[in-house]
Amino acid sequence: MSGEGAPVVTADGAGLRVAVVAASWHTQVMDGLIAGAQRALAESGVESAPLVRVPGTVELSVACARLAPAYDALVALGVVIRGGTPHFEYVCSGVTHGLTDVSTRTGVPIGFGVLTCDDDAQALDRAGLAGSSEDKGHEAAMAAVATAVTLREHAPRTLVP
Repeated sequence: MSGEGAPVVTADGAGLRVAVVAASWHTQVMDGLIAGAQRALAESGVESAPLVRVPGTVELSVACARLAPAYDALVALGVVIRGGTPHFEYVCSGVTHGLTDVSTRTGVPIGFGVLTCDDDAQALDRAGLAGSSEDKGHEAAMAAVATAVTLREHAPRTLVP
């Protein structure tokens, strides 16, 4: 089980500017991921977090790149289900590298809430819905907030071109 050994992450995100960037494919799974992220942000004291929707998971990187200068943290949510073509590998690799590049280049933490699953059942089990064993939207948002708090305390923000 992928959640085994996961740390309990909490942070006081009061005063942080955070946005949730979410893909639109797989509505039921995305609804669960978004709800989990929004719940985590509220629990951590983030007062308002706009929800920015993009068509698919590939578009998360460019949206986060454009939004990063205006926020202390971002939460990227998406889901990619393996199919019978190499598309899965291209999308998963592209979004992982893209979001990592945006985060390291800008210094803005991005909570990675992109599910990369073999089938719909795996995605539903990680979506934070009733009966799900994991809540990856919640985990991604808490990771973004906790990292932003750590960086605010230990490394004042400077933007890298």
